[in-house]
Amino acid sequence: MRLDDVRGFVFDVDGTLIHRAGKTAHVTPGAVEVLERILSGGRSFVLFTNGSHVSPEGFAAGLREVGLPVTDDQMLTPLRSVLYYLEQHHPGATVRLFGTPSAAEYMAAHGVRLVEGAEAESAEVVFVAHVDELSLEELEHAARAIMAGGELLTGSYVPAYAGANGPIISRGAMTAAALAKASSVQPKIVGKPSEAAVAVVSERLGLPGSEIAVIGDDLSMDIGLGHMAGSRTVFVRSGIDGELELSRLPEQQRPHAVVDSVADVLELL
Repeated sequence: MRLDDVRGFVFDVDGTLIHRAGKTAHVTPGAVEVLERILSGGRSFVLFTNGSHVSPEGFAAGLREVGLPVTDDQMLTPLRSVLYYLEQHHPGATVRLFGTPSAAEYMAAHGVRLVEGAEAESAEVVFVAHVDELSLEELEHAARAIMAGGELLTGSYVPAYAGANGPIISRGAMTAAALAKASSVQPKIVGKPSEAAVAVVSERLGLPGSEIAVIGDDLSMDIGLGHMAGSRTVFVRSGIDGELELSRLPEQQRPHAVVDSVADVLELL
């Protein structure tokens, strides 16, 4: 498969463009060259990570510090796609956020009405982002809100993501699962893969899904996002799903192309 006629690209971050060792992040060999080649050809790209512990601008700043050329506008996360979802489906709604202070500050700055404590029992939406700590009492308040008709949203619902020493268990997924169990309501994903994520990608790139390629190391999140958007998909074996035998997947879930590293994408451009 060639990507000559693709006009816009979506890249995953960890396991694709970046690899982490403890608290240190390293740019994957070839990543900068791929991004520069895309821009020099008059095409565009965005990065979409399902991380939500800092604002999108915070993510972009951190990536620039380690040498990845990305602007604030090129950085997408569930904090951006949940804003789109709230605007479309719950304008002005009260939201109980399970997330970091940085996530709360970001959402409040964009006009989201956040509630907590006992007041959360009347929340119209419960949104789970990255969670550092929480109490059972907080879970109970949120579960009552969901049982009363509030919608349960989560940035991601995969159990783990790529880390330097193997999979890192998702605390957000554990929190969303606890709320789902207590309320008997399954969470709606607004990060990768979701219709909200597809919408913000197309909006940011100014392109329909058919003119976009999605490149990443996670079959359910990255390749799933690409299939949902009707985009071409490139699976990178350098991350969490690298050892999976793709032939065992249903054909509709398989990527259109497979590379060992993001550097190999240069040959497709």
